[in-house]
Amino acid sequence: MLDAMLGKRPGSEPLFEGLRDCRVHFLGAAAFSALVNLLYLTPTLYMMQVYDRVVPTAGLTTLVLVSVVALLALGALAALDWLRGRILIRAGLQLDQALAGKILSRVSAAGGRAQGVQALRDFDHMRAAVSGQGAMALFDAPWTPLYLICCFLLHPAIGLLTLVGGAILTALAWLNERDTRPRHGKAAAAANAAYAAQEALASQGEVVQALGMRRAIIARQLEGRGAATNAQIEAQLAGGRYSGAIKFVRLALQSAALGTAAFLVVRGQMSPGAIIASSVLLSRAVMPIEQLVGAWPTLVQARTSWRGLVDLFADTADQDAPRTALPAPVGQLSIEGVSVRAPGTEVPQLRNISVSVSPGQILGVIGASGSGKTTLARVMAGALKPDAGSVRLDGSAFDARDSDALARHIGYLPQNPVLFAGSIKENIARFSSAATIDDDAVRAAQAAGVHDLIQRLPGGYDMVLGPRGSGLSAGQTQRVALARALFGEPVLLVLDEPNSALDQEGEAALIEAVTAAAARGAAVVIVAHRAGVLARVDRLLALKDGVVQVEGPREEVIARLRGSRPAAGGLLHEVKAG
Repeated sequence: MLDAMLGKRPGSEPLFEGLRDCRVHFLGAAAFSALVNLLYLTPTLYMMQVYDRVVPTAGLTTLVLVSVVALLALGALAALDWLRGRILIRAGLQLDQALAGKILSRVSAAGGRAQGVQALRDFDHMRAAVSGQGAMALFDAPWTPLYLICCFLLHPAIGLLTLVGGAILTALAWLNERDTRPRHGKAAAAANAAYAAQEALASQGEVVQALGMRRAIIARQLEGRGAATNAQIEAQLAGGRYSGAIKFVRLALQSAALGTAAFLVVRGQMSPGAIIASSVLLSRAVMPIEQLVGAWPTLVQARTSWRGLVDLFADTADQDAPRTALPAPVGQLSIEGVSVRAPGTEVPQLRNISVSVSPGQILGVIGASGSGKTTLARVMAGALKPDAGSVRLDGSAFDARDSDALARHIGYLPQNPVLFAGSIKENIARFSSAATIDDDAVRAAQAAGVHDLIQRLPGGYDMVLGPRGSGLSAGQTQRVALARALFGEPVLLVLDEPNSALDQEGEAALIEAVTAAAARGAAVVIVAHRAGVLARVDRLLALKDGVVQVEGPREEVIARLRGSRPAAGGLLHEVKAG
């Protein structure tokens, strides 16, 4: 039942397992909440003893004794409340240890989709709710009936007043939830969009500065941030109205309890000690409702964030599926009826693409801008999952292997190569912790023809790069990224515009590396516009508007493209040097 309430979907089991791992913490917090709420009766009992026993009899000894007992009870209450808070903080820590790694894995598997980018922020919202005041309010709420019963024990009129007041406050809380839920959802979505835009601006700051776009981009950022802020303020103002009404009702109920109790005392139906006790008990009975209303924005955000995490895990359900260990592939790549469409649209980027590359072959992919070359390269490298069709290595679908196990057999150089914070050696070795990392990294750099260049850098292989690999030029980054692609001698090599930032020396090293990879039996795919590297390919595939225009042996494709002028004139220009 709880799983249904939390929106469990196939593939989201790890999230629920993470919550179940915290059940000991939650049970402990519930137990301490029971004791805390029982001890909250201490002030009520103390006042009744003082007014009903001490004052009428002038019993100072009784006063001392009940005062000591009350202090001990209040000390125990404070200690238990503190322990309850620590237990919930530990629950948040347990959640982080259990789920943070899995969420990061799913973020990687999401391939940049919206719910992946937002996932860790969603998780932090949910974890904060679990370990904060929202959780405490939820644990206190079930004890409201205890105080209601105590009010009825004082007098049925006090109990009835508390019951009616609680119903009014519950109705106000429900109206608050109904009114503010869509507002908080809108505010959260606007804030997420604003944060995403700010992160994009931070990563492209140099481009913005160089192109004189700073003021215009800042204006757009402020517009997005203003929309998010206005949505948040609208939600807060709506919630504030209900919070004010709830506070008024609670204070009015406390005063009504005092007045009612005083009337009953005058009529001889209650003892004087019950006057203040009635107000205290009523206040404590309705307090969880007020706490829930105060914590409601946090709880709503946590619920929205949880659903986002459930969607992420459901969409990447195959990430953690058990897989049979397969033998190391030799490099036979097969693309069968692959189609890819742009996210959130029906626009196809690739349509029914079928092609194969055998070990030792070099396939060149050409086409005009927007023809789908980079999308095809991403599919071939396992960086993008197609919407239809299959991608196979030695007859096995890509998803038949664990993503990291598959990646060990694939070398990928993206169109815009990015290195990561860390040493050059770590970047080349894909941050592997293998014992042979030094030898393997140097061997890959030598295969890429970048060994001498790295040695001339400050610190050589141990030079530490900044965020996004800052510290190297574009050409140096591309050559180090080529070494990373060659690390571990992969059987499939996919290079997307590998010579876009290279000088003549770098391009010569690239051609030599590609030729050597094919000679050792790797299947090589090269997407390129410049003719130098395409002169060595065995076969060509020409794309146009996401479909295969022509594919086959290099010379045959060139001849067919010449026969289809002028449509293929641009494509022929790419390979004319061959």
